Amino acid sequence: MQNGYYQVAGAFVTQFNILDTTTNNLANVNTSGFKRDGVVVGDFERILQNKRDDMGLKNATDKAAKFLNRSINKVPRVVKKYIDFTTPNRKFSGNRLDIALKSGDTFFAVKTPNGVKLTQESNFSLNSNGELVTKEGYKLQPSNFMKTQNNSITLPNSSKIKIKDDGTIYANGVSVGKIFVGKVKNLNEVTKLGDNLYDVKDLPNRLVPINGRSLVEQGYVNMSNVNPVKEMVSLIESNRMVEIYQKVMLTQMDDLNRDAITKLASVKA
Repeated sequence: MQNGYYQVAGAFVTQFNILDTTTNNLANVNTSGFKRDGVVVGDFERILQNKRDDMGLKNATDKAAKFLNRSINKVPRVVKKYIDFTTPNRKFSGNRLDIALKSGDTFFAVKTPNGVKLTQESNFSLNSNGELVTKEGYKLQPSNFMKTQNNSITLPNSSKIKIKDDGTIYANGVSVGKIFVGKVKNLNEVTKLGDNLYDVKDLPNRLVPINGRSLVEQGYVNMSNVNPVKEMVSLIESNRMVEIYQKVMLTQMDDLNRDAITKLASVKA
């Protein structure tokens, strides 16, 4: 068995995972509110040891097998995928219904066909009923949506809209509602749904409303927090590593096997 081949093959697959993540980040560099994805790479032996420790199992592998599989156990694997919630830049748009979050770890709540989800999207508009909605038509939730049946924010037609930094909305100088802004107790529990929707299991118990000032900014949009230069560097590095691993795999399967067969055939009885 060629342990070196399996070790390189594992690293090859890991680089493809990194390549996919980097490519998706670059594709969304101009997506409003998009948060970049990242991966943590570790070796198989460490992952196996952590799982064994969690289960309370002893390592019953024979010493000879440990030595034989030493190189395979060091194969790099993607240990974890995560979402980078660092605060992105804000861009002035001048649109009265553009509402940017000032912190990278805060969320709006929106009503979707699959229930309430979270978003950091900042481009809003009014539907035919005068309700604040996302570009997909999901209703932006008011600050009291978890306590009442009210699940929308309705604005009067042809009104002068002013949104304070605490999320309170004024139409012609009169308060007409307040936007919900909240945080999740553990950001590691947040999962992506598409490019700008997020989900959390047991959302009502994991979501914490945030009150106070300096939460939002009217007339601005949240940009993606993807750094295109860093992502391009990562893309080039991953491409090079894929090429290197591919050459090593070909060497293992072709050159070494061919050399072994040639030498074996030349041995005289």
